[in-house]
Amino acid sequence: MDAKFKFFSKKQEEMRLTPEVIEERKALLREPVEPVDLDRATTIRDLVESWKSCGIQSRSLAECALVYENMLLDADRPTVMMGLSGALIAGGLRKVISSMVKNGIVDVLVSTGAILYQDYYTAMGYRHYKGTPNADDSVLHDLYIDRIYDSYVDEIGFVRCDDAISEFCAGLEPRRYSTREFLYHLGSTLSDEDSILYNAYKYGVPVFCPAIADSSIGIGLAGYYRWAKENRVETFVLDVMKDNFEIAQIVLRSKKTGSIYIGGGVPKNYINDAAVMLDYTRGHAYAFQITADSPHWGGLTGSTLDEAKSWGKVSTSATRATVYTEATIGLPLIVGYILQKGLHKGRRRIKFVWKEDGLDLMQF
Repeated sequence: MDAKFKFFSKKQEEMRLTPEVIEERKALLREPVEPVDLDRATTIRDLVESWKSCGIQSRSLAECALVYENMLLDADRPTVMMGLSGALIAGGLRKVISSMVKNGIVDVLVSTGAILYQDYYTAMGYRHYKGTPNADDSVLHDLYIDRIYDSYVDEIGFVRCDDAISEFCAGLEPRRYSTREFLYHLGSTLSDEDSILYNAYKYGVPVFCPAIADSSIGIGLAGYYRWAKENRVETFVLDVMKDNFEIAQIVLRSKKTGSIYIGGGVPKNYINDAAVMLDYTRGHAYAFQITADSPHWGGLTGSTLDEAKSWGKVSTSATRATVYTEATIGLPLIVGYILQKGLHKGRRRIKFVWKEDGLDLMQF
């Protein structure tokens, strides 16, 4: 070609394309980005598979799905712990989470009290409703309607559920309970097949809520406590030391552990702490997180999984991934990929046998 422009020819003369540089270039330019083909990607599984060859957060989400897949296929049968925080029930994830319990792809839950309370509220026949973040909240207050960003809940239903929890508490034997045991008994009072608490009770999945007082469950507990004091009734006690001991026993009896973090806060830190709480020093072998926060603010919710390595909470050789997206988008895609790929089929459930002094037996 008799080109008028010789820029590249001149530039090439300046390039130092040594054999070493050529080999490094080949290694780095090995895998091209492939565009999503919507004629072929017709299922969640197809879409997530195609994202493995894409970029930005789509690839990150696919990497999280792959970490989860490896976690479930590991021959050592890791104990999978999932932390739940954020407005997940108001955002529509209740059935996604309960399906994870039903299908045996999560073994232990650690949750905020708000998520568990709103699961209970729904199991009691109440609903969340589509609203708007631009509502006049003074008007909502006068109508006894509470707002969770763009969702509404029935304040009257909340008060009734507070009373129902107080009534439930009044029937408990006055002794020390871990939150795991308390929530197991609370789940036994429900019959909603889509309920997280009910399915955790049904399938024996431990649910821990280390900050249970910071929720509407805590409001129900306060109502019960006032009633007990006024009537001079001996109360039961929620014992956080038992919580720590129980979850640490689960970690100690597991060959490996894997962690899933939806959001951050107390549930994320609690699962991290469980890895170093007693004599276990290996850290979680697998970890992935869905977060909408950034690490540079220094908060736990956005903190990287590499940062957790410095604490020994995630293994230095852990398979790990993070996707920066909102949970109501990210979690259904990852779980849909796992279920559509059939990774739940044939997976052995863990049978937990509890006694007064803690975990008596874990059968894999």
